[in-house]
Amino acid sequence: MTTASPSPAASPSPTAPAVYADAADPASGGPAAGPAGGPDRRRRLLPFSPWHLLLAPLCLVFAVPLVWLLLSSVMSDAEINRFPPALWPSGIDMDGYRYVIGNAMFPRWFANSLIVSLSAVASNLVLGSLGGYAFARMRFAGSRILLALMLATMAIPFQLTMIPTFLVMKRLGLIDSLGALIVPSLVTPFAVFLLRQFFLSLPRELEEAAWLDGCSRLGVLWRIVLPLSRPALSTVAVLTFLTTWNDLTWPLIAINHDTQYTLQLGLTTFQGQHHTRWSAVMAGNMITVLPVLLAFLFAQKTFIQSITSSGLKG
Repeated sequence: MTTASPSPAASPSPTAPAVYADAADPASGGPAAGPAGGPDRRRRLLPFSPWHLLLAPLCLVFAVPLVWLLLSSVMSDAEINRFPPALWPSGIDMDGYRYVIGNAMFPRWFANSLIVSLSAVASNLVLGSLGGYAFARMRFAGSRILLALMLATMAIPFQLTMIPTFLVMKRLGLIDSLGALIVPSLVTPFAVFLLRQFFLSLPRELEEAAWLDGCSRLGVLWRIVLPLSRPALSTVAVLTFLTTWNDLTWPLIAINHDTQYTLQLGLTTFQGQHHTRWSAVMAGNMITVLPVLLAFLFAQKTFIQSITSSGLKG
């Protein structure tokens, strides 16, 4: 008796993977991709990334000082000085804001800080872009040595340069004026270095195409490079604004008259030797923080728009 051997077409290949209709055909009711409990199942359970479960508590921790500053600014001095401290104001007390806004010099201090910060931001964007592009694309005698020396200055603490900077500003006749605050911040090594590193990451093909079309080097920088460098420019602008806006040490040394005070220096006048109006201090600090928050919100929008767009297509 002979047994029929199975047909070769019916025998499964030892190397061919088994195919299941449930896994391959979404119409059969099986998962479209991945095993049970895979990415699709997580998407159905969570409408957001699982990383948000970690990032949301961290954001709340970092937001606690800002929330405490906001609550303290609407408390009375008695509530702020009470022990144990009140975690929630019994009522909204705007005396601190009235005292700050009613101070005749406060608008002047705010304007001084705005002038100094915006001047530093504009000059760092212009001079930092020129210096960064020169170090990134141009080769000249001593370029590497100059770059190394410039980066070395970032390791020098400001305390060592305060006296030389003060003497230079005194020789220029800028002491006790806003010029003493603007000139030392016209360009920083950090701005030049950050923009140089970003320019190095841009493809040279775009610049070479512009050169073939007859564009000058400055034209290439203005028309091609800078529009593609919005993330780096936004970073330089925000960090420069934040550093200049919050600076207290140098204005305390270079400014003597209250009409030239910046906002940070003017807020110190609210703290007396025997009595301090903490509600006014908190209200002033809250007003001081608002421009920084707006700068970060604007920069975040610029980051998203710049990252989603690209200079290379096709």
